[in-house]
Amino acid sequence: MARLNYVELPVSDIATAKTFYEAAFGWSMTEFGPTYAATLTGDTDVGLQGDQTEATKAPLPVVQVEDLEAALDAVTAAGGEIMRPIFAFPGGRRFQFLDPSGNELAVVKEDHL
Repeated sequence: MARLNYVELPVSDIATAKTFYEAAFGWSMTEFGPTYAATLTGDTDVGLQGDQTEATKAPLPVVQVEDLEAALDAVTAAGGEIMRPIFAFPGGRRFQFLDPSGNELAVVKEDHL
């Protein structure tokens, strides 16, 4: 079953954001290059996107699925507008879309699933 497993937050300064979330909530943030950090709890995790060319305008909910291609077909058939076709990243592959209300979401298939 598909489930919300990640929320990606656009941030203006990755170091400041990382320090804030670690101090405010005791989260351990793993760095993935100079512009990205994330929690790795295995539950619903949080990512910090500091690359302004990659960041969305609002928080990006990420839905985890077992079959990424089938999810892409279902989102498209349901009227979703694909914003970023399937692409690879460290840990898996995903795509991003707009729902009929204009909310941007991502769908991910993690490597270990």
